Amino acid sequence: MSRPTLKVPSWLPIDAYILAIIGTVVLAVLLPVSGTGAEVAGGASTGAVALLFFLYGARLSTRETLDGLKHWRLHLTVLACTFAVFPLLGLASRGLVPYLLTPQLQEGFLFLCLVPSTIQSSIAFTSIARGNVPAAICAGSFSSLAGILLTPLLAALLLGGGAGGFSADSLVQIVLQLLVPFLAGQLLRRRLGGFLGRHRTLLGYVDRGSILLVVYTAFSEGMVAGVWHQVTPLRLGGLLVAEAVLLALMLLVSWYGPKRMGFGRADRTAIQFAGSKKSLAAGLPMASVLFGAHASLAVLPLMLFHQMQLMVCAVIAKQRSREPLPEEPGSGTRGAAGEVPHGRDRAAEPAARTADAPAGRTADAPAGPSADASADLPAEGR
Repeated sequence: MSRPTLKVPSWLPIDAYILAIIGTVVLAVLLPVSGTGAEVAGGASTGAVALLFFLYGARLSTRETLDGLKHWRLHLTVLACTFAVFPLLGLASRGLVPYLLTPQLQEGFLFLCLVPSTIQSSIAFTSIARGNVPAAICAGSFSSLAGILLTPLLAALLLGGGAGGFSADSLVQIVLQLLVPFLAGQLLRRRLGGFLGRHRTLLGYVDRGSILLVVYTAFSEGMVAGVWHQVTPLRLGGLLVAEAVLLALMLLVSWYGPKRMGFGRADRTAIQFAGSKKSLAAGLPMASVLFGAHASLAVLPLMLFHQMQLMVCAVIAKQRSREPLPEEPGSGTRGAAGEVPHGRDRAAEPAARTADAPAGRTADAPAGPSADASADLPAEGR
């Protein structure tokens, strides 16, 4: 008997889990928690964040990730897009204040640019577009590992005393809530690997429930603090315009830049889908630590960008899947055209079948040569 899954109609181009997050936001707006309840919710949220990163550390196969270092040019290109080009564009957005964005929305926009890339959605779209799936797995894994350190450091450097008042105390919280649980998960990976594999579906619900708790707590604090009075429909429209331009620029840079560097089509596809996207599941818990009561405004740009990237990348991947594959002498990495048919290997087929769902449909299972390597931070939409 198959397990019930959360599905949305094929004509609705939105991730089902995004709907759950939106519902949680509405609940927090209508019924915000305060007083003693807020303290309890805050403690539970702190524990949920630590649990998320513990499970992530226990799932991620560092051995297979390190094996991918032989494709260092491709991975450095993805990292440059994620942690160099994106932040530079985020800094440039300061010129949009106060004309298009408020200072608080601009800080959230900049934080969006500092978050690591996705894993599972990068794999899914790369597979649809007949790109280098193994490279997408390794690139996403490297980005997530690097993001645990680079995102807080970049936030300290670029946000400074911004919305959350980043300070030494914030750095200590990051170490205790994010890095320590992650390292503990890595140390206990051998002991817990079998258990996590047998209960993957159940733990997926735990992961997603933890994210929803973080969202509810953050938006409740924002409602109690009155930060939502700073967002008007006009400002929200301005934010959407800025994010559409950001996504378009990153898609162009991550496609034509690697072409100038000599990468083949299969590798360029992996670079584009891994280098132009941001992880909602990684960004939400980080924002709750960095921004405190202002986290609701900080994660709003990330939530909107996440859904936008799913819809746009789904269209691009489908279009590219219909294009004839060019003859390539080889791109220097496994999975290039001519080495693995259509830029994918047999182990990547589950990703293709999962990813062929309409735009925004959640990929329920990891794909690629390693389930651990492709297990994105939980609740990450496709």
